[in-house]
Amino acid sequence: MSQPQSPVFVPPEWNRHRAIWLAWPWNEDEWGEPLAGAQRCVAAFAVATAAAGEAVEFLMPPGDDLPLAALIDAGAKLTSEVPASGQIRTHALPYGDIWLRDTGPFFGVGREGTAEALLCAWNGWGGKYLMDGDAEIGKRIATIAGVPYSSNAWIMEGGSLDFDGAGRVLTTRECVLNPNRNPGWTEKVAEKALAEMFGVEQVVWLDKGLHHDHTDGHVDNIARFIAPGVAVAMRPSGADDPHTDRLLAIRADLEASLGRENVRVIPSPGLVTHPIDGSVLPASYMNFLIANEAVLVPVYGTPYDDAACRALGELFPGRRITPIRANYLLTGGGSLHCCSKEEALQ
Repeated sequence: MSQPQSPVFVPPEWNRHRAIWLAWPWNEDEWGEPLAGAQRCVAAFAVATAAAGEAVEFLMPPGDDLPLAALIDAGAKLTSEVPASGQIRTHALPYGDIWLRDTGPFFGVGREGTAEALLCAWNGWGGKYLMDGDAEIGKRIATIAGVPYSSNAWIMEGGSLDFDGAGRVLTTRECVLNPNRNPGWTEKVAEKALAEMFGVEQVVWLDKGLHHDHTDGHVDNIARFIAPGVAVAMRPSGADDPHTDRLLAIRADLEASLGRENVRVIPSPGLVTHPIDGSVLPASYMNFLIANEAVLVPVYGTPYDDAACRALGELFPGRRITPIRANYLLTGGGSLHCCSKEEALQ
């Protein structure tokens, strides 16, 4: 693999998209008992995303016999949404798990102003989850999309970066400087690499992500840009919020970097546990997807769901807020943003 000859500028997520890429959870050995619940969530997410003005490119493993009509029917029953005809297309491709935010390409704009994708190296979140097909799925997606791509030897996952379209990127030291990704990286080395890859001018460093996050602190679970230079994070909810220390530190770091006036805060979900084994999960409302006509927000059945959705509605005027129950999806290690990948409209 070679370094790209010029940066790929990743537009902010609130720009218009040509499509959203999703994938069907299929591997029972990986998911275990929560698989059926995760499948229901993804079906609802696909239908709601299509109803939010997006073309959905939906990956299925080869040999899966789930017809598209059954997928749409299952999702429509859970969301009361009905996608337009032709809004969801399926593609049979080999892949491991569904976390296309990380395994998929970085879609963006090259120096000539045309669509381009960047493929980074893949090592299964620091060698923890290496599954057949995941290292190749980025190239396969870019090929189906008809977008030229370049390859990069650095390990970089989409969930570890959040762009504001004006030269800034949010990230965490816990992930990007982790020796299980790119050994020897310092802040200075990482900033140079991110400038070369994406043309960013400022890296906004946060320290750590939520507790129990086996992605090693992906930023899309703790803070997101909502406008150039403006970010949203969460405040602790309830005396038993397991992430209180991290949430307070994240807010302080954001305010120090962006200015207090440029940081918005909404409630966290509070304590959310695994529906099967009761372990603490890294539940977050930050794992939302900004679609063309809506913001799709993971919710968990806690007392804070409604307040968080109302707060996000105030931050995204002109887009409706669509909550998707995501408890079973979260058992696999991620939520709505983690399993989706937007393809920018050029």
